[in-house]
Formats: sequence, structure tokens, C-alpha cells
Amino acid sequence: MKIIIDAMGGDNAPGEIVRGAVRAKRELGVDVCLVGRMEDVKACLEKEGCDDIETVDAREIVTMEDDPSTATRRKKDSSMTVALNMLRDGRGDAVVSAGSTGALLTGATLIVKRIKGIRRAAMAPVLPAGEQGVMLIDCGANVECTAEYLLQFAYMGSFYAKKMMGCDNPRVGLLNVGTEDTKGGELQHQTFALLKKAGEEGRINFVGNIEGTGVFDGSVDVVVADGFTGNVLLKGTEGVIKYMMKSLKGVFYKNTANKLAAAVLKKDLGEMKKSMDVNEVGGTALVGISKPVIKAHGSSNDACIFSAVRQAMAFVDSGIIGDIEENIEYMKLKAEQ
Repeated sequence: MKIIIDAMGGDNAPGEIVRGAVRAKRELGVDVCLVGRMEDVKACLEKEGCDDIETVDAREIVTMEDDPSTATRRKKDSSMTVALNMLRDGRGDAVVSAGSTGALLTGATLIVKRIKGIRRAAMAPVLPAGEQGVMLIDCGANVECTAEYLLQFAYMGSFYAKKMMGCDNPRVGLLNVGTEDTKGGELQHQTFALLKKAGEEGRINFVGNIEGTGVFDGSVDVVVADGFTGNVLLKGTEGVIKYMMKSLKGVFYKNTANKLAAAVLKKDLGEMKKSMDVNEVGGTALVGISKPVIKAHGSSNDACIFSAVRQAMAFVDSGIIGDIEENIEYMKLKAEQ
């Protein structure tokens, strides 16, 4: 297995990207290929004492200032574009990039292509909740959605949760303003009917509407949302986590007694912090693309890239893409079957 890594993507490229790739090769035993400006990548590899990683030269870099909708078409020699072309051409099994989210999604769609029959690829992060986490699909790739998009998100999220998160029969919930069947706007009403039908046919385990408070209480494994709503939930969750961790730190450093309490709870606090650390998760899968593409956090350090490579390896082995292909006819509206 070979994982192609965009060495120039992200705030800490190429140093942290290369360091994470070297660690993945050494600890996971996977072949990696670093794509980027050869002299910069090789200088970082020399610092790590590594000379047995494949490198591919790419002279351009997709930046956050580039228009995401045209970046990979205009910058054909960028590390991101070259990496995606390599994946398309079978020169690797998955791509990991910490570069521009919009550019990566657009590039993956135009170059690697969507799975035949899938209307839109979705971004599907796993949020911290319980032991397995909860998948949110979509989290911002598709701001405007149709009921058919959300139906496909539900199927794809269910397959991912089963194969990647270890959920035997993933519970799928539709994010809404209330749990009653009649809640929400026209999009939610139409989607609810489609998901209910799929649930009655035994194709997914649809548990109904859920409110924001139900996302983290263990009642669902997959949360289905349009990209606008999902992104608000995601960013709100990230903000709450940062605030909570900062507040906890302030409490435990407030006085001597609290510092002693913190010392007693140090191990448990460390485990809680770890469960919320994006560096441990790795990245967000672009589900619906015909080959595995993982979007790592823009500020990824070496630990995050290591985790993203591990996630990519699991994605390659999971068979999720095959599951989607085999069930695509059930993921379309009847009029288009």
C-alpha cells in the first residue's frame, strides 16, 4: 500500500508534513510518497535522517488565497494537483493533504471523480462522543442540498461508521430543530420521508430526527445534515471544546488546593484531552470520491499527519467505496432509477 502525501499543504508544511510521513513509514510500515518542491522536501528528509522515501517534484503550491474552484486547474504543477493525478492514475492508494479544503474537494471531484451515481461528495468528520465518536455528514462541502443528497449522505455515513468506527448497525439521525416527525423545513420533510423508507426497507438504521443536544448523548452514530447546518454544528463544537479546556485549565491553576486536585486527576484529564485532540483523529474523509482522499487539519503537526496516514490506510482496506458502488441504485430517487 502506498499513501501519497501533499508535502506543501497546510500551515506547517513541509517540515511537520515530512516528519509525520517519516514516522508513518517507520511505525506503520507503509510506503509513502511525498509530493512537493524537491529541494525543500529532501532538506526535511535529511533532518529526519531518512533517505528511503519516494519523492515527486511539484513546483507550485495551492494557497489559502487561491480560488478553491479553480486552484487545481490553474496550478497544474502544484503538490495537491500532482498528488491527485497520481491517485487517479493508480500510482498510489490514497491521498492525504492538509491544504485548502475547498481546493482539495474540487480537485478530488474533477480529477479523481465521484463514485458513479453519487451526486455530491461529502466531508465526514468524526466528532468526540463516547468511545467510538459520532460521524457528521456533511460538514460544509455542500451548503445547498437536495433530499437526494442527504439520502446519499446517510447511506455513505452508515457504511463508513460500520467499517471505520466499528458500529455493527449504525444509528442514523437527521439533524433538525426538533425530534418530532413534522419538524424542519421542506428539505428536512422530504429527507425524513426518504430516510424513513430506507429504514423500513432495512437498508439503514434510521432513528429519526435529532436536535443538536442529541448529537453527543450516545443516541446516534451518524448525523446527517446539509453542509451549512453541519458546518455551524462543527465550528460551534470546536469552539465549545476550546472554551471548556481553557476554563478547566483556569480552574485547576486557581489555587494550591485545585493544583493538587489536578495532579490527582492528571491521567484522566489527559485522556479526556486526547479524545478531543484533532491530532489524534487525523483528518476528515471525503466520502463519495472514487478513491480514498483524507483532508488533514490545516494546522497539522507531525502527529496529525501520522494519524491521517493511519486513517487513509484503514480507508483503503475498509471496502467502503465498494459498498457504496454496490448499493448505488438504492441511493437514488425512484424517478431516476
